[in-house]
Amino acid sequence: MNEDRRLRADKHPVVWVIAIWLLGVAFLSVLAYPYIIERRFPGPDDVLRLVQVRDLLAGQNWFDLQQYRINPPDGVAMHWSRIVDIPLALSILALQPLVGTAMAEWVVALLLPLLILLAIFMVVSRLAWRLLGRSAAIMSVLVLTLWSSFMMQMQPLRIDHHSWQILSVAIALWAISWRKASSGGVVAGIAMGVGVMVSLEVLPMVAAFGGVLALRWARDYRNRAWLTAYMQALALTMVIAFALTRGLPGSSVYCDTIALPHVGFFVIAALGTGVIAALPKLPLAVLVFLFGIVGALGLGFIALAGPQCFTAPFGVLDPLVNEFWYSNVREGMPIWEQKTDSGLRGAVQMLLGLVTCMLLILRKRDWQRTWWIEHLLLLLVACLAAIATFRSLYFVAVIAAVPIGWAASAAVRMVLEGGTLPKRAGAALLTYYVLLPGGIVTLGATFLGKQDTLVSQESRSGIVELRESTCDLGRSTTGLAALPKATIFAPLDVGPFILLNTPHSVVASGHHRANFAMRDVLAGMMSPPDEARRLVARHKADFVVVCTDIGEPHTLANAGGEQSLAAMLLAGDPPDWLEPVDLDGPEALKVWRVLPY
Repeated sequence: MNEDRRLRADKHPVVWVIAIWLLGVAFLSVLAYPYIIERRFPGPDDVLRLVQVRDLLAGQNWFDLQQYRINPPDGVAMHWSRIVDIPLALSILALQPLVGTAMAEWVVALLLPLLILLAIFMVVSRLAWRLLGRSAAIMSVLVLTLWSSFMMQMQPLRIDHHSWQILSVAIALWAISWRKASSGGVVAGIAMGVGVMVSLEVLPMVAAFGGVLALRWARDYRNRAWLTAYMQALALTMVIAFALTRGLPGSSVYCDTIALPHVGFFVIAALGTGVIAALPKLPLAVLVFLFGIVGALGLGFIALAGPQCFTAPFGVLDPLVNEFWYSNVREGMPIWEQKTDSGLRGAVQMLLGLVTCMLLILRKRDWQRTWWIEHLLLLLVACLAAIATFRSLYFVAVIAAVPIGWAASAAVRMVLEGGTLPKRAGAALLTYYVLLPGGIVTLGATFLGKQDTLVSQESRSGIVELRESTCDLGRSTTGLAALPKATIFAPLDVGPFILLNTPHSVVASGHHRANFAMRDVLAGMMSPPDEARRLVARHKADFVVVCTDIGEPHTLANAGGEQSLAAMLLAGDPPDWLEPVDLDGPEALKVWRVLPY
């Protein structure tokens, strides 16, 4: 093959990419317009992210990740990285003198996710252009624009960390296609180092990139520099990021985020890789044996420094918290726990990515075939990650976009080339299903006339999602600010909005390190009044707040029975130790003062 993917004569279709980005921005803005106008964040995590940034700008210590208004007076140590706080805080500080603090926060929350989307589009399209040409590059970003689970993470106000994880994977994928290991391996290592410091969810992709570069070494000794550069840049990035955002030595014993035992493992792996790379060419069996020793040393360090890191991050949750909170976070559940249409749509998208990648393997030769085999391996790992944790489908999106973009461009070319009417109609249908593979699921459901059988209790009860609630927590909770500064006992999803709009504290929110406080909130809502009062008093709560048209209190009332606190509050029949408080807010937002014993 004479053509080199890195030395193309045509130009990168930057204008087309920007045009499709603007189309995506318009699409997202139209869908989210009511929420943008009403200042409703997509979810509690986005709200609490802004609370964390506010606390930082108000003077909270950089290394202090404690949220003191959750489970006071001790607070709860947040597992979120300061890396995500940095662009938010700097952008708000830059805009403050021009538009004021409140508007600066709003503008940044609106625009930052869209700018990250543009960065991902540029990276993915450049990779597709280098490998497959202009039309594939254009179609690859169009594929992403039509991939709903991906675009959901890019919508305005979505300021939590997921978009940064996606960007890190996209950059690493692009970097390993470069000509030189000295730059490509380093950039991929830095991207994955930052990504995994943001969230452990990136860890499977960290391993996948390492595995692909190890295969390059196994195939050709001269390619050992790729893995060496990647591992050393990865470990160094983690050490620097850990020191700058957590402090050294770092006293955290939590393993739901990168901790010192993890950092130690990657440092040992990087040093071991460097030592092995310095040796003469070795037989494959010896190479595997030496890397096995390095891996064992790294795991041994974790066993000594933090054996708790061998357990699942959510494996220590109280059974009540696991059943009534974590199990209801659908995006964090396996694919078979999703609603039928969502699970099938994700499966079809994954299958399409794998099939188009395999077609490229069959069509290409030499280095191009090798590349697409590597691409397929990365895509397979992303698919396995998505099967285990459904929200990882967005990793599948950025990796699959390139081969699917190639297939879409080929289908469009078939339409434009003409031919017989049946041929053109078939090509048009193929284009539709390549760009919108979920349409197969929709068409099948329509044809069969069947509705989703895996609906939640909330849906069966006619209860709306938090974002659509008439409580309008994004604004109505500001009425709570008129109350004396207090601790509020409220369902988990309500907590972040109270923290955002008032000076009050909450007993718990949906953040797992407050495990025991979360258990007390859930148990309190599900218990008879006397037991509930004991749990409310344990946390010295001054008020009880419930939004009656969201799913959480109804789920707890159904589980606790008619005599549970949640059921009594929803029925408008509170126990005698609660006194109604009229704040002239939405009817669905109920507030009671806790009377003294």
